[in-house]
Amino acid sequence: MAILVTGGAGFIGSNFITDWLETEGETVVNLDKLTYAGNRANLAALADDERHIFIEGDIADRPLVEALLDRHQPKAIINFAAETHVDRSIHGPEAFINTNILGTCQLLAAVYEYWSGLTQSEQQIFRLLHISTDEVYGSLPPDQPPFSEQSPYQPNSPYSASKAASDHMVRAYYQTYGLPVLTTSCSNNYGPFQFPEKLIPLIIHNALSRKPLPVYGDGQQVRDWLYVSDHCAALRAVLKSGVPGEVYNIGGLSERKNIEVVHTLCDCLDEMMPLKEGTSLNSYRQLITHVNDRPGHDRRYAIDISKINRELNWQPRETFESGIRKTITWYLDNQSWIAGAAGEEYSQWIERHYA
Repeated sequence: MAILVTGGAGFIGSNFITDWLETEGETVVNLDKLTYAGNRANLAALADDERHIFIEGDIADRPLVEALLDRHQPKAIINFAAETHVDRSIHGPEAFINTNILGTCQLLAAVYEYWSGLTQSEQQIFRLLHISTDEVYGSLPPDQPPFSEQSPYQPNSPYSASKAASDHMVRAYYQTYGLPVLTTSCSNNYGPFQFPEKLIPLIIHNALSRKPLPVYGDGQQVRDWLYVSDHCAALRAVLKSGVPGEVYNIGGLSERKNIEVVHTLCDCLDEMMPLKEGTSLNSYRQLITHVNDRPGHDRRYAIDISKINRELNWQPRETFESGIRKTITWYLDNQSWIAGAAGEEYSQWIERHYA
């Protein structure tokens, strides 16, 4: 049987597809719009794999989605398709509304029509898994416990507000129509194939290019870091055994201040890719540059994974220390991928944003 993955050429989506084919072996129909963050190179290893069917297209294109559902008859849909970068949402909220809200609404309408035409036994098997973020919960004071599935939604950026709206629509389709949906809210992912505008690949890319390493404000913002392969394993567990209508929080149990993450990256690079003697730099830490903080910057995120651990027996396998070394190793071994991803549009945006 097939599954349909939306946004499968992006960072998490491409990792999930590769993981799915390795663990489950079932056909994946991959629908991706190929915006700046969608990259066919993320899927190069699957070029000759007949189990991977790629279609360039938009989840907001309802006739296209309906045709794919009719043709491939998937048993599940995993919705990664989204605009995801807070900084870009501050500069241009419209794209986030169009994809994250309106696109999700079109996808839900098409999926509901498809699900309604299935037999009763097929309906019982079918699932729609919607991927969300811990940012919908807002910002945590330092002395408060991590976000649980009962935490109120308090989004503070156009990005998180658009994801919160999409979450509510997914819930509504379960409550109103009985569509068997599942929602996951994850913490900050990192790992191979992450577009180099996010903190970890940005720091690695700039460090290797001997460029400034921008850190917002005082760098004391706290995030929970989740290695992407752990996230993929959690999603498989939710898809297999999750209860329709439920939300599952997925975190890495690795809270770190942003400045601590940057220091860790610099120290690992000092060891793994040491600077040449005689240069003006003794350590990559010398490249750290504090820049003006971004508007509405949430101070802390943290995830309580008690529910998914208790009900689905999942917990992360990677520590931050082991995951970050794997990540750096991948980027060092795949610098041509970084060069391809960091094209002219990316360079202009980074220069304009951090100027």
